[in-house]
Amino acid sequence: MLSAQITDKASIVAKGAQVEKLGDGYTFTEGPAVDREGNVYFTDQPNDKILRWSASTSEISTFSDKTGRSNGLYFDAKSNLIAAADEKNQLWSFDESGNPTVLVSDYEGKLLNGPNDIWITPEGGMFITDPLYKRDYWTRDPQMQQDGQHLYYLSPDRSQMRRVDENLQQPNGIIGTPDGKKLYVADIGAGKTYVYDIEQDGILSNRKLFAPMGSDGMTIDNKGNIYLTGKGVTVFSKEGEQIAHIPIDEDWTANVTFGGEDRKTLFITAMDSVYGLKMNVEGAR
Repeated sequence: MLSAQITDKASIVAKGAQVEKLGDGYTFTEGPAVDREGNVYFTDQPNDKILRWSASTSEISTFSDKTGRSNGLYFDAKSNLIAAADEKNQLWSFDESGNPTVLVSDYEGKLLNGPNDIWITPEGGMFITDPLYKRDYWTRDPQMQQDGQHLYYLSPDRSQMRRVDENLQQPNGIIGTPDGKKLYVADIGAGKTYVYDIEQDGILSNRKLFAPMGSDGMTIDNKGNIYLTGKGVTVFSKEGEQIAHIPIDEDWTANVTFGGEDRKTLFITAMDSVYGLKMNVEGAR
């Protein structure tokens, strides 16, 4: 039983719906990503696993147990699962059978700090947040590898990677609009979330404050509302007005996406469990 009630000024939650636990017994869940059928893949990062929640049966199975300690996930247009694999500070791609390929192993000859979250544009370019969270499983020097915690862009042909914002304290959660015109980036270190215009070739312009809070993970619905995580899930309209809060009985809510065959289940990763909530809105696509 939740200790606090859902607040919902815009009726985005299905009438009478309550948060339901879909699975538990993990160590720290993260990075939910939805495939074309509405199945949700998520990570149990300390245990080096990617798991799969079935949209048709609600059963959870293991997709991979050799993931490079993957964190954030996102599917590309070819149904490859792109993963922020921060054991060796890399970006990986898994095919549908779970076979991995390393896409990015460094930036200008130096390791990244620890790729965290990913969003892919309609053209196939990838925006990647690279904060520093020291991991007890690192065998390398745990200090910062780059000269700061930055936001990166990987070209659609994956031949060029560059920084697109060097003025963030600790970028983390990230999501864009389906038309590829707007990008939202949470600076969890500064306690702020920004919105950018996306120009040609992944160039960002017109950075503006969107919300006065940071976020570990983010998603967007078909109305353009933005979902931020931390203490439960906080929802802002596309104009930046807080319209809902979904409390979760865990110390930390890490990430969120829309899943299910109709994309109307809000799938939430939080500590050792994953949760679902039936919605009136659906995930943007």
